[in-house]
Amino acid sequence: MLTVEKIGGTSMSAFGDVLENIILYGREGAALYNRIFVVSAYAGVTNWLLENKKTGAPGVYHRFAKHEQFREALSQVSDQLQELNKQYEPLGLDLAVANAFIAQRIQDAQGYLDNLASILASGYVSSENILQAAREILASIGESHSAFNSVNILQNRGINATLVDLSGFHDATPYTIDQRIQQAFGSIDFAATICIATGYTKGTEGIMREFDRGYSEVTFSKIAVAVRPQEAIIHKEYHLCTADPGVVGLANCAPVGFTNYDVADQLADVGMEAIHPKASKPLEINKINLRIKNTFEPEHPGTLITEDYVSPTKRVEVVTGTDRVLIVDVYDPLMVGGVGFDLHIMEAFAQLGISYSFKATSANSISLVIWEKDFKPQLVAELQAKFEKVTVEKAAMVCIIGSNIDEPGLLARAAGALAGAGINIKSAGFALRKVNIQFLVAREDFNPAVVALNAALYATEG
Repeated sequence: MLTVEKIGGTSMSAFGDVLENIILYGREGAALYNRIFVVSAYAGVTNWLLENKKTGAPGVYHRFAKHEQFREALSQVSDQLQELNKQYEPLGLDLAVANAFIAQRIQDAQGYLDNLASILASGYVSSENILQAAREILASIGESHSAFNSVNILQNRGINATLVDLSGFHDATPYTIDQRIQQAFGSIDFAATICIATGYTKGTEGIMREFDRGYSEVTFSKIAVAVRPQEAIIHKEYHLCTADPGVVGLANCAPVGFTNYDVADQLADVGMEAIHPKASKPLEINKINLRIKNTFEPEHPGTLITEDYVSPTKRVEVVTGTDRVLIVDVYDPLMVGGVGFDLHIMEAFAQLGISYSFKATSANSISLVIWEKDFKPQLVAELQAKFEKVTVEKAAMVCIIGSNIDEPGLLARAAGALAGAGINIKSAGFALRKVNIQFLVAREDFNPAVVALNAALYATEG
């Protein structure tokens, strides 16, 4: 059975566990093969190269973009990666070979960046394209590093492994992302080797331009569509759970087990990504089932996501949400009975590239929820020019999600659980499909709201 399997950065950093729990677990001989592993960079490496994903702390890219001295920072990353290699030597990594590979790759990257910096300094070309190219070059280094090491370790253990370096670092052929993937895998006999592919893929459209830091899951998805495996698998350092164990306690939640792609999209919409939404769509359209597994519990089947799964019993599958949203409320007394007010709001959102995840209306007001990170002060100015009053308020959104939650009394039970915990509901709503009931609450009430809903719904349904 051919599988395409994605291994995240935190799991890759614990490569000894990846070996024992994923690659070698329950397999020997020919059973080792017919698998393609798409690997992320080791945890933290892409942060060094670009910027810290959570804090925004600058990496090499930001120094390059600000015309600062980036060569020293890049050299430091080279040293850090070679230091990182030492921890994989006991697993079978040939340290000298691995260090030579990454040192050469960094040296080549510096050559490319030096040329880009010279072109940028000339002022004759668009800085946007140059900066995007620099970002692509730097991003590719982390996955090439971890993929090379993985293949080296497997080969030194007597396992036939093939490096599929999709970074195209020394290939100027103008392939699209899909073309590069098809070209790379076209002649491989999957039954005779383990393929280790980079999570970064070079393409004319620019994978980072299109998907930014979600690019490794997009590569994973595109590979799956190209080779049509029996199953696609993502290995994470945690299960896809009915609620965050860190909030509700491990004893009060469990792996979801089964769900569908619609639910996966709902989770991604509030930041609890089973898979990047732009990676899930091709899998769903091509009817490729996706399994989410915990690297550190190899015996557990994890959660299977399919196109058409519907829970045979009415139940809440996940209680989740985010405390990083804003409510943008637009008020105007002329709205009542009027036409086009919503259109004018959407035009302002579209012009600024801002998406919303929730909307509620009344006679004279429209409230929308956006991610705090996406907020731009210009939005308020644009809306104030057209409407009487615009307010922006920090908030949290907590959701109850499932493939079959259309049950009389569920909304009442959920609202009652929040009221019982002393939590005021600012707004609430759900679409006709009834896969996601959303409650807006104060930020300080987010964790208590998740706990209250989980206790009221998972305890009886789970």
